[in-house]
Amino acid sequence: MLPKTNIENKLHKAKLKRSTSEENRLKEVYAIFSNLDSELGRIEKNVATNDGIIQNRFKIDFLESSRIYHIEEIKNICIDYRLRFLDSKYFKGELPVEALSKIKALEQEHGLEIKGFKIIAPSKLFKLEDRDDPLLFAPIGNGYHYLIHQWGSDLHPLRKMLMWPFKGMVNLSILVLLLSFLVTLLVPEGLFSKSSSNVEFWIINFFMFKCIAAVVIFYGFALGKNFSPAIWNSKYFNS
Repeated sequence: MLPKTNIENKLHKAKLKRSTSEENRLKEVYAIFSNLDSELGRIEKNVATNDGIIQNRFKIDFLESSRIYHIEEIKNICIDYRLRFLDSKYFKGELPVEALSKIKALEQEHGLEIKGFKIIAPSKLFKLEDRDDPLLFAPIGNGYHYLIHQWGSDLHPLRKMLMWPFKGMVNLSILVLLLSFLVTLLVPEGLFSKSSSNVEFWIINFFMFKCIAAVVIFYGFALGKNFSPAIWNSKYFNS
């Protein structure tokens, strides 16, 4: 009867046949990990210290066209969802290992050191840690950027609608008008006079509009807020 083959034993015997000693083997493995740590450390430093690079010479044939975005497309998305598109050095969140690994793989594939990273994220992510949906880009040139990695949880499904009033003065004015009209409808009839009329309704509506507008203006000036088209690529906190 032939004995069964133990693959682990066979593997151990094959290992013993190699001239490499256990000590040298550990040194080789240590060197691999040291080199990997060094590479990831270099990449992390490049992300944290953006030096104004506006172009990386990627090999076009190796790029995925679905991950290439023009600055105007990025701008429109940032305005719609009130996000910022800034140099990665302003990002205060934690860069995931997956992002570093993808950068390293891209560098090996294209034979270059990638620099000039950009990130799309909510304003607060450039000030403190959060979990909202950042996207990491590298500039290609001529206004185009290559999406490297996206992480975190997705944005709220109603964020675009909630941020619609911040797109401009017209949008905000429409919201204030609608709010003042709805609040006026809630005012009981005959509250200010014995008989209600259209004139009284519109007078109350005008009063409500002024009150809500005053609150909105005070809030905007007090917190230094601005409309989305003015802040999507602004690095300043009071915007």
